Amino acid sequence: MTNDLKSNSLKPNVPQEEKEKRTARYSERPIRFHSFRLFPIWLRLLIVFILLFLAICFGVMIGYGVIGDGKPLDALKWGTWQHILDIINGKE
Repeated sequence: MTNDLKSNSLKPNVPQEEKEKRTARYSERPIRFHSFRLFPIWLRLLIVFILLFLAICFGVMIGYGVIGDGKPLDALKWGTWQHILDIINGKE
């Protein structure tokens, strides 16, 4: 087969009135505008993780300082957590 015959055999044989119906159908549809993201997904995820970290820090500070008897900033020190882990593991 030559290239000319191949190209003719692959094209669908659509009558002219079908083509007109299709173009009329597409011209009746409203034009849709593509939406774009104001913030990319990676930035949204980063913001969520930062907010989650801050919420955990504030929650620990309120639990240790306000509900408990310690100073709120002591809840963020490694020595406090080491003491808690020692109590849990039975070293103290």
